[in-house]
Amino acid sequence: MPESQNDLLNLSGSTAVVTGGAGGIGTAICRVLARAGARVCIHYRSSEASALALQEQIEQSGGSASAVHADVTGKADIERLFDAAGSEAGRVDILVNNAGVYPLSPFLDISEAEYELMMDANVRSVMLCTQAFARRVIKQGGGGAVVNIASIAASGVLDMHSHYCAAKSAVVMFTRAAARELGAHDIRVNAVSPGLIWREGLDEGWPEGVASYKQAAALHSVGQAEDVANACLFLVSRASKWITGTDLVVDGGVLTDKIF
Repeated sequence: MPESQNDLLNLSGSTAVVTGGAGGIGTAICRVLARAGARVCIHYRSSEASALALQEQIEQSGGSASAVHADVTGKADIERLFDAAGSEAGRVDILVNNAGVYPLSPFLDISEAEYELMMDANVRSVMLCTQAFARRVIKQGGGGAVVNIASIAASGVLDMHSHYCAAKSAVVMFTRAAARELGAHDIRVNAVSPGLIWREGLDEGWPEGVASYKQAAALHSVGQAEDVANACLFLVSRASKWITGTDLVVDGGVLTDKIF
């Protein structure tokens, strides 16, 4: 008998690692996965207070969460992160690679150090975390889901984003290639590419950018962090069990904007 819609989205018994889980989109992802029944490991690098507060909120709502500090550009810290995540249930089932950086620089001003930081935080971390996750899942007998947070910057050019566009394009292609190789172990790998997502102070700090985005988007609005989180829930759940290697764009239709 076919599963109900609620059953398909139920993550009970699963353990999820969310990198960069202590703020913005990451916080929304942690909350949504926890509400769906997953044990959530909230990774953070510098936002300890936010991570611990989120852990407490999830637990007070009846969910299960832990907060773990790690540098996800280094193998030793990544191994420790996954060891901690799997310590309670003895397994990990879901990985959301959300950690990253977003510095803006005119093309001619991008330094080598800025470029290396961009690639380490946004690409290297995705590869190393996915490797660590996949090795554990294979030892468990296979079956798992990875979601990489990419960006519409992988599909459209943004001013002062040259290195960011390059990094997120790499994430999308990495997603496809990893999905191809890891499919033999029933590990699905997909990406989510958000557009402009609302955050505190966005309207006041960048009013012209918000107005321009709303005008270009088919839905004439900016997104909410929960929009990205719900896309992640779909892609890690059984509702998407035959979907891998894809990039789900969550942008309100801004990439449909007319060329002329």
